[in-house]
Formats: sequence, structure tokens, C-alpha cells
Amino acid sequence: MRTERDVNPDPSALASRFAAVRALSAALVAPLSDADATIQSMDDASPAKWHLAHTTWFFETFVLRDHVPGYRVQDDRFPFLFNSYYEAEGQRHARPRRGMLSRPSLDEIMGYRATVNAALLGALPDLPADARDLVALGCHHEEQHQELLLTDILHHFSVNPLQPAMWQGAPKVPVAMPGPVEWIEGRTGLVEVGHDESSKRENTRIESSESTGDTIDAAGSGFAFDCEGPRHAALLHPHALADRTVTNGEWAAFIADGGYAEPRHWLSDGWAWVQAQGIVAPLYWERSEGGWSRFGLDGRRPVDPAAPVAHVSFFEADAYAGWAGARLPTEFEWEAAASGHDSNGGNQLDAAGAVEPRPSSGGPAFFGDVWEWTGSAFRPYPGFRAAEGAVGEYNGKFMSGQFVLRGGSCATPRGHVRASYRNFFYPHQRWQFTGVRLAKDL
Repeated sequence: MRTERDVNPDPSALASRFAAVRALSAALVAPLSDADATIQSMDDASPAKWHLAHTTWFFETFVLRDHVPGYRVQDDRFPFLFNSYYEAEGQRHARPRRGMLSRPSLDEIMGYRATVNAALLGALPDLPADARDLVALGCHHEEQHQELLLTDILHHFSVNPLQPAMWQGAPKVPVAMPGPVEWIEGRTGLVEVGHDESSKRENTRIESSESTGDTIDAAGSGFAFDCEGPRHAALLHPHALADRTVTNGEWAAFIADGGYAEPRHWLSDGWAWVQAQGIVAPLYWERSEGGWSRFGLDGRRPVDPAAPVAHVSFFEADAYAGWAGARLPTEFEWEAAASGHDSNGGNQLDAAGAVEPRPSSGGPAFFGDVWEWTGSAFRPYPGFRAAEGAVGEYNGKFMSGQFVLRGGSCATPRGHVRASYRNFFYPHQRWQFTGVRLAKDL
């Protein structure tokens, strides 16, 4: 995994960053019981308890075990239980059976976290630069799992007939519906995209312990995952992007017009998926005499027609775009448009509670609320090389059959994303906060 050495934080700043990230994970699970944190509702989702342990295993394995002389792992059984997909680290517990791990308990895992936290903070002042790079990587890795923890528990609770709320939702205040989409003409010709590992800029900063993220320029020399580079030229043809994402109200119109019943809107694989799974609406939507409702971390509530639609698959996003006479943007069109916007803005995760997409407050916004599907396959950029060792398995081996999403969501920790950030999922997946921004050719 490549990061920029010249901006590697000093030990005290990195210690504050590490402590803040680890504290946020603990805060997110505070409302959960041991049983809540153990359940697993589908193969794609993992128990909250497993997320807490896996991120701890990451720091223990790649930093403490490999870079602190004399360190001994806390429990020889944990590497088998909490390795995710690192083939170089040996055998591991099967992903679909993570929900069978009733032991260790949530309290034991929180104790494991506390022990590793203390060991890492104690060792951090003497860690070499490459080990500090791995601590920075581990912080960003844990932020990814914070979002997954929330979206996974949302799915777990959704299949419980009681449909419990993780926390009390904020009172709903009526807002005006967003106006018609305005189109932002995009850049054309050759544009530079991706993270620039060689640039040296002054705008990278490590936040204090009150925050969980760092702010960087879209092409700057701060932290980036390996799949975000190398920076390279991409050719953009005349196009425009919508100034906002598609709303629930607009999606309801798609449903009412037979959007899920008309094969002409759908890719062949998408139509087969709709038919096989009986898909008639976004995930977590239900229709009753009172209209559409949705299930969220605050329980089941009426669908807000002004809020961005969420929990739709790539197949649904592509079908809606065709129905609307538009298309999905390419990831490079999206990046070129978003590069001038504040990646720390918008509705992103700051603390537990009120994790849901919110109606637009006006003006173009590219970050927060929902991850935005693009029409681009998740493939390596020209010149991409995976890092040596186990951490080289982080992204590169998943560059097959998935599509890129951009922009972050209401469950993405603030400061985690940037214009070059590439998220990726399979086209049928929709348990994340995934939505749609339209594009069109000019």
C-alpha cells in the first residue's frame, strides 16, 4: 500500500489520529448488545463484533507483530478468526460463518482492542517511517469498517421482524422539494485524474483528536489507497452532470411508471436479477395503504420524497438513468467535476445518530449523503502496481466484475474521502448507502 512519506505525521499527531478513530468505533457500537454485535444477516455483511476485532487484528499483525521487537500476539487463535482475505496470512474462518462466533464475547473483544491500543500507542514514538505508514493505513482501513459496521447492522436489524432502531431519529421537519435538476457542463479533452504520488503540497494536515480524518487536495500528496493512482490523463467528451442526486420522490415516479416492470430499461443481467429476486423498489422500502416507508438506523419511517434515494444497485441506477433519458457518469467525469469541491463538506458521519441521507440544501454537492454509482468498471489505472507483501492484497485483487462509486455517504467518516477516492461494489449489491447522479452527452 503506497502512502506519501513526506507527509507521514509525527508520532504525536499520528497518536491523536489513531486514538480518535478507535474511539469512534467504540462509540458506534455503544448502543448494541452482545447479541446485536454477533448476528450476521447475509454473506456480504459481517457482525459488528467481527469488524471491531478485525481492525484490531490489522494493527496487531502488520504493525506490532511485524515492527515491534519482542511483541507477542494477544491470542494465537485470533489470526484465524479475524483475518479477512489476506492469503499471505494463512487460513481463516469462512466469511459466511462469522455470525457463528458467539465467543469471544463483545466485552472480550473490547478488551482486546484496549490492549492493542495501549501497545501501539506505547510503541509509536519509536516506529520507523514504514511502520507509521501502516498505522496511517490502518486508520483509513478502520474508517472503511466503521461505515460497513453501520450498514451491516442496518441490514441485520432490517430482517428482524421487530425492526428495532439502533437509535432515536431526529424529528422530521418538512422541507421544500428540490427544484428541477440543473446541468453542470463538464470539462472536455484530456484531464489529469487520480492521486498524484509525486506532488508535494502544503495543504495536507492531520486533524486533532476531536476529528477522525485528514484533509487533502484531490491530487495532493496526502494519504491515498493504491487503487487511486497513478495519476494519468483521461479523455472526456462533451457532457454534463446533474447538480444533485436523484430524490426519493423522483424514484417513486419511476416505480409508478412501471420502471421495475419494463425490461427495455434494464441491462440483461439486471433484468434477470429483478426477475429472480422479485425486486420492486429500493432496499428497505415497503408500500402500505399510507404510501412508501423505509427502514433506517432510526427504525421504519415514511419515505422522505425530498431526500436522495439510497440503497439502489448499479442495475437499478442504470435502469433509472435510461428511463430518465440520461446515463450514469464515468468515474473520470465525476472526478473532474468534484475536484473543485470541499471533500469534507456535505452530510457525512461525525458521530453516532442521524445517519441517513438528507434533502439537498441547495447548490452542487458531490460529497456525502449517498455513494454515487458511475458507469466505470473497477479496473487498474495505467501503471498500477500492487504493493509488496500482504497489504498488496488490499485492492488490486478485487479489480474484476465490480463498478466504481464516488463521493462518500452519510455513513462515511468525515475526512475519509477525496475526489480521487474509488469505492467499488458488485452491480447487484445495494445494502450500502448507494444512490444516483445523472449525466448526459452534449
